Amino acid sequence: MFTPSTEPIAGSVAISALIALIPLVTFFVLLAVIKTKAHWAGLGSLAVAIIVAILGWKMPVAMALNAGAMGMVFGAFPIVWIVVMAIFLYQVTVKSGRFEDLRRVFDVIGGGDVRIQAVLIAFCFGGLLEALAGFGAPVAITATMLLALGLSPLRAACAVLIANTAPVAFGAVAIPITTAGALTGIPAKEIGAVVGHQSPLLALFVPTILVLILDGWRGVRQVLPATLTIGISFGIAQWLCSTYFSYELTDIVASLVGLAAAVILLRFWTPKGAAEARKRVLTAEAAAVPVETGTKLDKANTWMALFPYLLVILIFGLAKLWKLGIDIPAWLASTDTKFGWPGLHGQVVDASGKAVSSTMYTFSWLSSPGTLLLITGVIVAFVYSRNTAGGKYAMTFSEGLSEVGKTIYSMRFAALTILSVLGLAYVMNLSGQTITVGTWLAGTGGFFAFLSPILGWIGTAVTGSDTSANALFAKLQQTAGVNAGIDPNLLVAANTSGGVVGKLISPQNLAIAATSVKMEGQESVILKKVAGWSVGMLLVLCALVYLQSTPVLSWMLP
Repeated sequence: MFTPSTEPIAGSVAISALIALIPLVTFFVLLAVIKTKAHWAGLGSLAVAIIVAILGWKMPVAMALNAGAMGMVFGAFPIVWIVVMAIFLYQVTVKSGRFEDLRRVFDVIGGGDVRIQAVLIAFCFGGLLEALAGFGAPVAITATMLLALGLSPLRAACAVLIANTAPVAFGAVAIPITTAGALTGIPAKEIGAVVGHQSPLLALFVPTILVLILDGWRGVRQVLPATLTIGISFGIAQWLCSTYFSYELTDIVASLVGLAAAVILLRFWTPKGAAEARKRVLTAEAAAVPVETGTKLDKANTWMALFPYLLVILIFGLAKLWKLGIDIPAWLASTDTKFGWPGLHGQVVDASGKAVSSTMYTFSWLSSPGTLLLITGVIVAFVYSRNTAGGKYAMTFSEGLSEVGKTIYSMRFAALTILSVLGLAYVMNLSGQTITVGTWLAGTGGFFAFLSPILGWIGTAVTGSDTSANALFAKLQQTAGVNAGIDPNLLVAANTSGGVVGKLISPQNLAIAATSVKMEGQESVILKKVAGWSVGMLLVLCALVYLQSTPVLSWMLP
């Protein structure tokens, strides 16, 4: 039997907490200072966490190693499984040629106004990509699309980074929230609902901020009805979907709702100054190209371009909500295999002698979002292979399926990073290191609610992943909340929401943006343009979470 202690070193919570922070500091120093590869930083910090657990917290060697193994298995399934399948689905759209049709949809819907087109591509379509893939894919893809639109490299990079804030909490089929739920034992849907009462506040204003960066205050005034319509509709959809529908589908629904709202608005309203804005916003070469007016979208091709995202909503909706006749959610849940992790379950116990719940492992082979995405991808590949339009969209069914293997290979180092960070999180959690840090921070009392989003911001800024930030700090937030008398659900959600704006200044994301717009080595130039926005939005979140922890705004919480 092993019982984690909160003050194993010198009988002091403060000293023990500082020692417990060594694995996290190691990770951040290796990644941000020494600039090692993310997977090496993760493996190195995992090794340090195991050593600290054994020497400092007196955790048996076998248990410490086993805890790391359990974390890595959880990182592989369901997390890496979900990410790989999400990217596979996107790759099928690229391989089939339908991705280009989707880009034309945004071009035409934008009504010839480059500012609105940029919002639709970077914010709405970027939100869809974040929902399905995440991990830098939205930044890379939408940046190249904005370059093709004619934006300067610096404007394109800043625009996609700003746009990639609001959807991050629910990215990759809400993997950050699923991870937080698994590590804390709090139902993920409850965490998702609280996040859905925080991050939409940012979504309301992100499209307007994006236009401000592109075209200044004049541009903001000219297209304000569009940016507010898109932002408000996106935010409301996030709030409703995360609270009442499915937290996994939140970004997909919100992105499509935002796009639909723009379509409806532009049927009755025309932005001012579109021609002049082209000269201000685009490069001189791009601005000189005549605008094609009156272009009509082919209905069949438009339908096929949107088909994968509509199918995702249908399949996830059936899997999560359908209870007429056949209770599909219950049936899918019945296929899950749950068991106590050998060597840990029943042997890692709390102070009362009760087995900790985090040593239970659930193998959701059929109900996992990753499996649902695989089913969606296979259907999309089949449908696309049967609709080649005379060879224009040539892709065989086997070519579509081959993208699974290609995606796994391309994700190998990113996957190793995820495995190592989850291994680190499990070692720190089960040994008691995380609980010690949480107990120490809880000493700040109610003010910790204000500080809470900062942890998520730091974690995501350094790792480039809100999922990794939750893996590192979700348990800590929960412990601090319990000890400080603050709702743990609120603080775990705050960690997720804080990570949303941390991704804006993540070295990983900055590098992806710089590479995508051909500004390699100029990440610092981009950082100077976006850092202020990241800090400003973080302070707004800190104030919001603090007020939500008091009677002033507690009514906002679900």
